[in-house]
Amino acid sequence: MSSTKEVAARLREAFNSGKTRTAEFRLKQLKAMLNLMKENEGALLEALKKDLRKPNFESIISEVLFTKNEIVCAINNLTEWMKPEYVEKTLVTKLDTCFIKKEPFGVALIIGPWNYPIQLVLTPFIGAVAAGNCAILKPSEVSPNSSQLLSELLPKYLDKDCFAVVCGGVKETTELLEEKFDYIFFTGGTHVGKIIMTAAAKHLTPVSLELGGKNPCYVDKSCDINNTAHRIAWARFLNMGQTCIAPDYVLCTKAVREELVPALINCLEEFYGKNPQESEDLGRIINEKHFNRLKALLSSGKVAVGGQTDEKDKYIAPTVLVDVKETDPVMQEEIFGPILPIVDVENIDEAIAFMNRHEKPLALYVYSADNKVVKDVLERTSSGGFCSNDCIMQMTLFSLPFGGVGDSGMGMYHGRFSFDTFSHKRACMLRSAGMEKISALRYPPYGSHNLSTIEWTTEIKEKGSVCCIM
Repeated sequence: MSSTKEVAARLREAFNSGKTRTAEFRLKQLKAMLNLMKENEGALLEALKKDLRKPNFESIISEVLFTKNEIVCAINNLTEWMKPEYVEKTLVTKLDTCFIKKEPFGVALIIGPWNYPIQLVLTPFIGAVAAGNCAILKPSEVSPNSSQLLSELLPKYLDKDCFAVVCGGVKETTELLEEKFDYIFFTGGTHVGKIIMTAAAKHLTPVSLELGGKNPCYVDKSCDINNTAHRIAWARFLNMGQTCIAPDYVLCTKAVREELVPALINCLEEFYGKNPQESEDLGRIINEKHFNRLKALLSSGKVAVGGQTDEKDKYIAPTVLVDVKETDPVMQEEIFGPILPIVDVENIDEAIAFMNRHEKPLALYVYSADNKVVKDVLERTSSGGFCSNDCIMQMTLFSLPFGGVGDSGMGMYHGRFSFDTFSHKRACMLRSAGMEKISALRYPPYGSHNLSTIEWTTEIKEKGSVCCIM
């Protein structure tokens, strides 16, 4: 087995050869990746079931289909994305050719998480390939079946000199981070994100950090309670709550809560039956460590529904907590599990103040039939993404960027934003070797006439201003 140093060196040599720079090569790799997804769907679904007991329905829509759509989006638009971007010019540069050239950074490292172990590893990888980079994938050791499958499949479909998968745990990741990469893309928790950024700083390597956080969800009195309950319950308990953009907690008045809780209880029975543990549509907690962490959070507030646990089955029932205080343990960390706390507030102002007291989240949600309420929350808060009257759906649109802000991350991707993330935007100006009289205006010895001419030909005027010739 090759060492991480040898793998990185092999990819560096391949990148320096220039083979990844052509559109033909990139399209060939993207189409090969699409074939990988199509021809191995059964194996992918089985790996996800082994790791997370993820229902096939969820695996198809959130992992397989999502990834295939991202690949097709890149294939359909790559030629356009790669075109030079011509820019506005001043009078003195009118005869020059000025443009932005999109170039690959070089060799990228992509470190993926365990909760969506196919989609969240391959989606940024698609951007890296489309932009012409070589890349090492480091899938999470916490989802071993998905990681092993990727390590077996990718070399069968993609160029082995340009792309590699490195499996393993902390030791292997640490070894990778000792190497010099041209870009690092990490998806995971804030704590590890800081470690990644520290390691990248040693080589001045740019990074994208897709982290998490506590995503607030404000429910206004004007909303349709039944629809709101269905959408929140689906988003919170999708993938057994192990979704970085799921609503982490609800803020609402006591009057709204008294209507919302019964509606949520009805939804849970509708979704998963009277005994959710027997439902085939509900996954499981990834491992014992996370099970015990989540079980401890159930002591916060009061259980309105759920609360049952089974350590052997790594099962925690979909749970709604009420009478939750801001200081309770469940409000001190991203939950990342099937627990939904509801915190009472007096009004929208108190809800917004609550949100703004905490770190900026990856997503922020508001349910209201009143556009003024939606606009108020949007204008007075900050988050990576925002959605009104639904959850999670903002990330399904590839024309919108996906990423965090502050503690929830930096950088963005999906669709063209993935291509741009992995592209260096090179400023280019192609000038004539002649026209020396114009160039001579800037040479010493300096004179007031030359200065006036330069000012006149290069000054940028405010829009709407009138130029008067005396």
